[in-house]
This record gives sequence, structure tokens and C-alpha cells, in this order.
Amino acid sequence: MYNPQLETFLCVVEAGSFNKAAERLYISPPAVIKQINLLEENLDLQLFIRTHRGLILTEAGKSLEQDAKYIIQYCKDSVTRARNAMQESVDVIRIGTSPMTPAQVLVDLWPKLQEYCPNTKFQLIPFDNTPENAREILGNLGQNIDVVAGIFDETMLNLRRCAGLELSREPICCAVSIHHRLAQKERLTVEDLYGENLMLMRREWSHYVDLLRDDIWKNHPQIHIVDFDFYDVAAFNQCENNNCVLMAVENWRYVHPLLKILRVDWDYTIPFGLLHAPAPSPVVERFLQAVKQAVQDKHTQKKL
Repeated sequence: MYNPQLETFLCVVEAGSFNKAAERLYISPPAVIKQINLLEENLDLQLFIRTHRGLILTEAGKSLEQDAKYIIQYCKDSVTRARNAMQESVDVIRIGTSPMTPAQVLVDLWPKLQEYCPNTKFQLIPFDNTPENAREILGNLGQNIDVVAGIFDETMLNLRRCAGLELSREPICCAVSIHHRLAQKERLTVEDLYGENLMLMRREWSHYVDLLRDDIWKNHPQIHIVDFDFYDVAAFNQCENNNCVLMAVENWRYVHPLLKILRVDWDYTIPFGLLHAPAPSPVVERFLQAVKQAVQDKHTQKKL
């Protein structure tokens, strides 16, 4: 492809000096000068006349300036055409993944998905699970990331401006430190939580969590509810460091090595599935239908 020093050359021309070009490129002025010197040496051309008043383009420099813009754009267009050609034979689904949004559910379905979408490939795109990223990624699904696996409900979908394909209803569980007194149990009763600090997402984050919250508030006042605002590693650290109990789902069992996730003898569940754009592309729509069919086949096999 083209020599990247051409972009530095164009930046110097537009900026009018090495120092201003360095500021735009976020590198040092000596680094800019070195790139220009190497470019002149490789081309055996003098591109600039250095004066105490600044830089002056030589005739060779003026000619290269015109052609460099064309060369760079042509190379970028050629890469785009090559990628488009690849897409004609292979559909790529970009899956966002973080500790709270693991892609394991799709890995488990992969053999079936290959039957329904033989030309589809996965591209895993890791991201940091922060409030800012959650707003940006979920609000713009289909641009850099196509689908994200996670828990959701209509409240969250409306808040994040995305859609969801429900794959299962996951039991609402509790996570505790492996050093917590409850970690010795394999399953909890509601009474086991008496006297504990139970971390729940703030009200109106999820209708399903609010149902659990109201039940505890009304019927089990011995459980102290601690509100928090966002599920990230910090919330899991808070659970472990403060010896609290954290509302969780079994898909998060690998988020924190010092926490154990336990089922509770209550009937509260929350939807789990794939978050996607409200109007997915044809490729993503075919993929979602394949996932839906693969899940149905899996359930059918379990019943046989």
C-alpha cells in the first residue's frame, strides 16, 4: 500500500510548519522532520525549502501534493472494495463481549449455527463495561458491534434504544464471597439472606428486579437492600470486599474468581438474550433467525 509518510507530508503542507503538524499528529516535531527527511531521501526529491520564515513547497512538492491525495484515497478505496468482496462470500457478525456480556451462549450454539448460516463468521470485539460504553454501544448497535449477549427487559431496551431477542429466562441468583458464611451452601433459601446486605440495581432499572425488591421490602424486612447504579467489575469487587450479597445470574460465574453464584429458592427470573439494533441489517436478521431456530432445536432435543 502507500507510504504512510505521504500522510505526514500532506499534514505538514496543510499545517505550514513541522511544529503545527506535530501537534495535529500527536508526535514530536523531530519525529515529523525525520519522516519528511526519509521521504525526500527515498524519493530522491526536495519537497520543501526550509527558510527562517517557514516552509516553501518546491515544484516537486507541489506536484506530489496533488498526486498524494489521489494515491491515499485510491488505496483506501481499494481496501474497501477488497472488504466488500470478502463480504460477498462471508457474513461477519461482530459480537461485543465483556465480563458482564459473555459470548458463551453463542459458542454453545455454534455447531447448529454453522448448519443454518454456513458462510457466517464470528468476530469478537471486547469492550470495557462502563456506563459510557453501555450508552454508546447499545445505542449504536449495527455500526461497530452487531449483537451483545446479556440480561434485559423492556425498560432497559427503551432506555438504550435497542431491541432484544430473548433466548431464555435466567433465575435471579445471589453472588457471595468464597469466604462468606453462605458460600458453604449449594442453594439458598430466602431466610438464609436475613441479616445480610443484598446489593440490587436501583429501582426502575428492571421491572423483574423491582418485583423481587418489592417482595423483599414487604415480606422479608430482615434483608437490608443496598442500591447501586451499574453492573461492572467494581460492583463485584464491592460484593467481595464488603462481604455483601450481590444479585447475579449464572452466566456471570466467571466474572470474579473470589465469588460464588448460588441459586435461591424463589421463582424470580430475568430475560437473557441478544441485544441488537431495532432495524438490523439483512445479515444480522438472518443470524438472529438462525440463533432462534438453534435454541428451539436445543429445547426440542432436551424434551426427547
